[in-house]
Amino acid sequence: MVVNGHASTLDEVARLAGVSKATASRALNGRSKVSAKAQAAVVDAARELGYTPNGAARSLVMQRTGSVAVILPESDERVFSDPFFARMLHAVARSLRERDLQLVLLLAQPGDEDRMLLYLRGRYVDGAIVASHHRDDRLAEHLSDLGLPCVFIGAPWIGAERVPVVDSDNAGAAAQAVRVLVESGRRRIATIAGPRDMRAGHDRLVGWRQELEAAGLDSSLVAHGDFTEHSGTRACAELLDADGDIDGIFAASDLMALGAMRELGARGIRVPDDVAIVGYDDLGVAERTEPPLTTLRNPIGQMVTEAVRLLVEAIDQGGRGAPRRVVFVPELVRRDTV
Repeated sequence: MVVNGHASTLDEVARLAGVSKATASRALNGRSKVSAKAQAAVVDAARELGYTPNGAARSLVMQRTGSVAVILPESDERVFSDPFFARMLHAVARSLRERDLQLVLLLAQPGDEDRMLLYLRGRYVDGAIVASHHRDDRLAEHLSDLGLPCVFIGAPWIGAERVPVVDSDNAGAAAQAVRVLVESGRRRIATIAGPRDMRAGHDRLVGWRQELEAAGLDSSLVAHGDFTEHSGTRACAELLDADGDIDGIFAASDLMALGAMRELGARGIRVPDDVAIVGYDDLGVAERTEPPLTTLRNPIGQMVTEAVRLLVEAIDQGGRGAPRRVVFVPELVRRDTV
């Protein structure tokens, strides 16, 4: 507040609250080691005086912004409709909040990369977490060249050796899905694979194909989707039109599995009696399908926690340190579609 040309100061807030300036500063910055009584007194004093901390000045002194970017090279429609992003952003926000850090969401659609890099070059954030990247993205190289601390959730196609990566064993999980289908007696096992330009889609397809070939089974029954329900319906129709003997499907996302189950139901094909199906994610969709979907649980909560830990470590080290790769193993969740 400015009264008669005088702006309230932190010293005045501290005096009114009856605490030291250092305690007032910690209370206003949301730091720990401040009693509840002192915190309340400082907040009340700041409100009474109309005091607003000078965040820009504090950032210059500390050389920190207290903010972390989450970069998603996707459209806003995709981000706000896919349960994977909802779960991931919730986990990131929670982990950052525990460290007194603010989340800044950056959606880098095609054509937006230069504008986003200009923003990052301005050091408005202390670091970045990148997820859902595509084959043509060069974000790993760009962020490494900028010297901005970053962690990738999922390995980028280009520059993976230059950045820390937290990933899940996509290929191994897909192979496990095939083993479950084979053990249930299925022999014509198709896959609804993810996008060709995304590493997760590619790796899950590789794992599916390798496991089928190891079992001596046909690995040609492939249709691609984009991880959405609609694409799963379309891909399933494509597979069934090409081969009516399919008795098992591995879908590279639960949403695509849901779409496939709708198409199977529309054709009078029973799950799992006629066709067994295994999905991937277990982020809320699988429990609600009819019947409930057997799937691989993508450990996104654990991955995010580790990504935030690695990022904070990199920020504290000034971006120095050798890139690391941490891989989590998805868990099979058995329900009623196999």
